[in-house]
Amino acid sequence: MNALLAWLAELPTWALYSSLAVIAAAENVFPPLPADTVVGVGSFLAAQGSGSLIMAATSVWAGNLLGALGMYFVGRRYGSAALMKRFGGADAEARIARMYKSYGIWALFVSRFLPGVRAVVPPFAGALKLPLRQVIPAMATASAIWYGAIAWLGFRFGQNLDELKALIGTATRTSGLVAVAIVVLAGGFIWWRRRRTATP
Repeated sequence: MNALLAWLAELPTWALYSSLAVIAAAENVFPPLPADTVVGVGSFLAAQGSGSLIMAATSVWAGNLLGALGMYFVGRRYGSAALMKRFGGADAEARIARMYKSYGIWALFVSRFLPGVRAVVPPFAGALKLPLRQVIPAMATASAIWYGAIAWLGFRFGQNLDELKALIGTATRTSGLVAVAIVVLAGGFIWWRRRRTATP
């Protein structure tokens, strides 16, 4: 991790943008990659030079979206059997199918804010052959919000690297809790409406 950050620090601004895009894309292939921290610190490094917040955020957003779409098509091409070997959990596809059936495309949107989960959703969405016209807006919007916020933190706290790392950790945990709360509330609301409709 430290070696990667040191390498990023040596790059010119244009190469830094490109590297951030590649790292954000790679998160969809290698979920353990600490992309949030790397992107935040990369934005921090861009802020030290002549970097642009818009360019940093756009580079990261585009890279992450392209990586997610790539995994969507991998899932669509090879199906869930191959994905289960890679990501583990024989019931992963069933869980995503249930979420999609219950919450629709909002399930994909919210899941992109869950650490450790967002990388699994695109390939299984492809395996389930969920409509691309719904998948793209959900993933694009979620990625824009999340990585835009991470890039903003990098520029906003561009004078204190330790504070930035702590904030990214807090933001990651908070986003996960908020996403879970949204799912629970939505589930409760749907259950209430169905029960009310079924009551004579």
